Amino acid sequence: MSAAAVTAGAGPLAAAPDPIAVYRDDGPLATLLAPLGRALRLPGPVLIVLGLAPVLVAAVVGVSEPVAAVIVAWLIVTVGASAGARPRPRIRWAEPPLVRASEYVALIWIAGLEGPEAYPAAFALLAALTFRHYDLVYRLRHRGVVPARWVSALAGGWDGRVIVAFLLLVAGALPAGYFVAAAVLGVAFVGEAVYGWLAVGRVQRPLEYEDEEDEGQ
Repeated sequence: MSAAAVTAGAGPLAAAPDPIAVYRDDGPLATLLAPLGRALRLPGPVLIVLGLAPVLVAAVVGVSEPVAAVIVAWLIVTVGASAGARPRPRIRWAEPPLVRASEYVALIWIAGLEGPEAYPAAFALLAALTFRHYDLVYRLRHRGVVPARWVSALAGGWDGRVIVAFLLLVAGALPAGYFVAAAVLGVAFVGEAVYGWLAVGRVQRPLEYEDEEDEGQ
């Protein structure tokens, strides 16, 4: 029987969440777009690549701000729709790393639209997000839980963060906006993770895995 899972600090135990869905770190908008993925009938990884490709091209050739807005919208729609794509077990594992690549590339590209001086702020933000995604994987993997709802709501999902990043660009709030986001999110992620591991971690059970790495532990 699989281990039960609850959000950190929650009460009764509930069924363990789908790891792929947790690792994707989707926000509210991606959740709303999920039915589109079911209608399109394309594999999730294919939809994500279709969304990421224009960002990579734009990062190389350079685009105006209005064109960048269209590319960001396309990224949100396609990658968001992939959340509802019909699961294909053989390739579904590729969804989380592709979503991560889409978000990280988009955040760096948006910073570049402001100018090279925004790159340090972008990498500060990526450092906070990397901790978030590391925590999502290993908290679920070893304790069968996910972060508290409030910190996930604050995180906004990959879709919310990309949209906010572009709005900061339009408002002329880069690179300061990235630095503020990195500080706020970093403190929230680390603080909640420490509380989750030390204060309530001992009462949870880890998920069961069948890979060779875990079999030896």
